[in-house]
Amino acid sequence: MNNQVSAKSITSQAIDSKILSGNKFDLPMQGELFDTLKQLRFNGELVLQEAEGEHWTIYLHLGHVVFATGGTHPVKRWQRNLTTYLPELAVDFSHEQSELSNIASEDYNRCWQYQLLYSWVKQGKITRQQATKIIWSTIVEVLFDVTQLGHITYELKPGQSSAQGIVLIDGSRIVAEVKRQWLSWQAAKATDHNPNLAPIIRQPEELQQNTSTTVFEMLTQLLNGQQTLRDLALEMNRNALSVTNSLLPYLQSGLVELINIPDLPEPVLSTSADTCIQSPLIACVDDSPLICSSLEKFMTGAGYRFVGINDPLKAFSILLALKPDLIFLDLMMPNINGYELCDKLRRISVFRNTPIIILTGNDGVIDRVKTKLVGASDFLSKVNVDRQIVEKTMNKHLRHCTLSQLALSNSSEISHKTSQKIA
Repeated sequence: MNNQVSAKSITSQAIDSKILSGNKFDLPMQGELFDTLKQLRFNGELVLQEAEGEHWTIYLHLGHVVFATGGTHPVKRWQRNLTTYLPELAVDFSHEQSELSNIASEDYNRCWQYQLLYSWVKQGKITRQQATKIIWSTIVEVLFDVTQLGHITYELKPGQSSAQGIVLIDGSRIVAEVKRQWLSWQAAKATDHNPNLAPIIRQPEELQQNTSTTVFEMLTQLLNGQQTLRDLALEMNRNALSVTNSLLPYLQSGLVELINIPDLPEPVLSTSADTCIQSPLIACVDDSPLICSSLEKFMTGAGYRFVGINDPLKAFSILLALKPDLIFLDLMMPNINGYELCDKLRRISVFRNTPIIILTGNDGVIDRVKTKLVGASDFLSKVNVDRQIVEKTMNKHLRHCTLSQLALSNSSEISHKTSQKIA
């Protein structure tokens, strides 16, 4: 079939009988396709795919847009929108985890962010207007990312409506807003700079020579390679283009570089039994991506689940949401140190017995005493992260967890066999 999609060439019967696809999804095509789907009152999903494998899903009801998700940082995007429009909910990941436990698995898999919004609106925790702002912002960001990347293919998958009654948005309105933003980026000559990338200083000495002391200190604090341009825009109360535009001279000179960073961990939907049977979850809070990467290789190679947290300010809320079975905690970090975070965790009942292993480059007696005073379980030097020492530490502190998993697994197996006999 041709890549061009028009109302004249597509009927409702055609959409019901086969999946439509195309290899071009630029702004003109976006407008044409959404107008067509509105005329055909299409229910289902519009799945977008990039050559490198990145993909997005846009959910539709009667040809109107319900929600969108996917891309590089769906969880970061969600958290930014919560911080902007629902700051009272953004500070506590555990609130989301609790709500997700009440969502059916098929709804979670379809789109957990939308299901949370619907649940909050239904319970009266947020207004429909607040939910609508998050939905609008999310969809516009998704389509902007798709437009910037270019060379996007699409598939139309007819199916069940995803609408739950929050809001239906005309796709042509979204395309108009994305076009307005895209023209602004073109005018600023910033279209080659993806706002989902994180700026990091590559030549600090030269940067210091070419800027004032105040500017250099500010850039050093902000451009740590852990926050994307969009994250920085939120922190500075500016838009992403304004932040990108202010960094253009440094990017063009090579003093600053944009790098890829991982998304935040996605909330896990599971029953209590499933959670216990899963392999232990290990968390590492360290502002050094290298340390997190080294531990991740050890952990995943040994069959554990792993999450690395490089931003110490977000560590507490992430740990509270995920409730890992063991935590590696760096002693020296900006803004909050390991002593403070360990003490804060120990004050929460859920972390009272969680093994917390302090990581430090200074293997001194005073530090060891201090870590014990704040409730740390053990002390590990990160000068030379040795696999055997890490494994010995893990075995020592996770013995209770693996034994409880084995007991539950055996219990589940016995229960399953018993039910088979009864049947």
